[in-house]
Amino acid sequence: MKNFFTQIRNIWNHEELRKKLGVTLGLILIYRIGSFIVIPGVNSDVLAEQMASAGSGGLGDLLSLFTGGAFSRASIFALGIMPYISASIIVQLLGIAVPAVQKMQAEGESGRKKINQYTRFLTIAITLVQAPGYLATSVVAVPGAVANPSTFWWFSAMVILVSSTLVIMWLGERITDKGVGNGISLLIMVGIIATFPQAIIQEFIHPDTTLFFFLVEMAFLLVIIGCSVALVQALRKVPVQMAKMQAGGSHMPQGEGARSFIPLKVNSAGVMPIIFAQAIMFVPLYLTQSETFQQNEAIQSLADFNGLWYNLLFFVMIVVFTYFYTAITVNPNQMADDLKRQNSFVPGIKPGKPTAEFLEKVLSNITLPGSLFLALIAILPAIVFSLGLTKAQGFSIFFGGTSLLIMVGVILDTLQQIESYLLSRHYDGLMKSGKLRGRPQSPVGGITG
Repeated sequence: MKNFFTQIRNIWNHEELRKKLGVTLGLILIYRIGSFIVIPGVNSDVLAEQMASAGSGGLGDLLSLFTGGAFSRASIFALGIMPYISASIIVQLLGIAVPAVQKMQAEGESGRKKINQYTRFLTIAITLVQAPGYLATSVVAVPGAVANPSTFWWFSAMVILVSSTLVIMWLGERITDKGVGNGISLLIMVGIIATFPQAIIQEFIHPDTTLFFFLVEMAFLLVIIGCSVALVQALRKVPVQMAKMQAGGSHMPQGEGARSFIPLKVNSAGVMPIIFAQAIMFVPLYLTQSETFQQNEAIQSLADFNGLWYNLLFFVMIVVFTYFYTAITVNPNQMADDLKRQNSFVPGIKPGKPTAEFLEKVLSNITLPGSLFLALIAILPAIVFSLGLTKAQGFSIFFGGTSLLIMVGVILDTLQQIESYLLSRHYDGLMKSGKLRGRPQSPVGGITG
């Protein structure tokens, strides 16, 4: 406990970190306040009664989860950050197939700014499609929710939803630039954490839940959290032999050059495959709200959160996105070039192309089990609920799955950011026993594991 208060004092004494945390908390507060502001003309009490009578289940719960309840209460932030996530997925996929996008990606900072601008425009387009669908199926379709759904109300509500999504996008970008950590992921995590206490209470007060059963559930949840942390932090350390050092005009004896390693994460893609896959899996939910697809059994099966086909497709998509995101974020050729420039090498491997091939092979070998384990944890809530290991659907969502992985990944990433700032001012890190394992230790410039 004494060490904890010491770390808090160190954070407070670090002026730059104190300001970044202040900006982050302030912008998060704005986001949470906005999630409680209901669209003008909507009776949120009627929506709450409708949700209570309809019960829980399906992807609608996930939409509400990612927005911190804003989706279910018809808040101005009801669509959350998911339109921006969808736009980012489309742009990154275009970077594989469209030469013009590939050219922008190769232009460095200027190209990144152009891509960000196109992503914003695409976000507006996606929101213009999702906003009327959300209003028609989740708000106006509820009797008594909107007293007078006039043309002016429709227009004003759509403008509010589109503008609010852009505000959330701006908040996320400001947290990334001026605050701590990845702003978009942080906003998603905040929405998830906001509904976590309510889910625990619902599970505890459920008529079929006994005190012993609840304690067993919480113990099992802690085990799942530990497995998720292990997945996020797991590393494959590739040994590196540094060049022999020279001191006072004489070389060090052969074999006494510095030794280090390249930290390759078992899950190099982090939580992005989960977020990407989940954003795509929201599409069947929107389709099932349309009369055209309400009788389509295939679409209906993909909208069933606990269904076999939904979870099978979700599992496959996470594995595919893990490989995809790892390929675009970790470059073995760049690692090999950096090692060669620093006159360093992997023992037993020739510098240059052989080193790049070796690193790519190692990365492929560790990405397969990492992606499978990531996908397994993602579909675990459906397995747990189907087996009757949890009583409340809302609590089973946190039993592994997207919500838990995002929380663990974002929290660890934020802690690593804070530790980096503390160590830059010669303070002790957050962990007394050593540095967080996810922090880069590589001698190769630009490698973050």
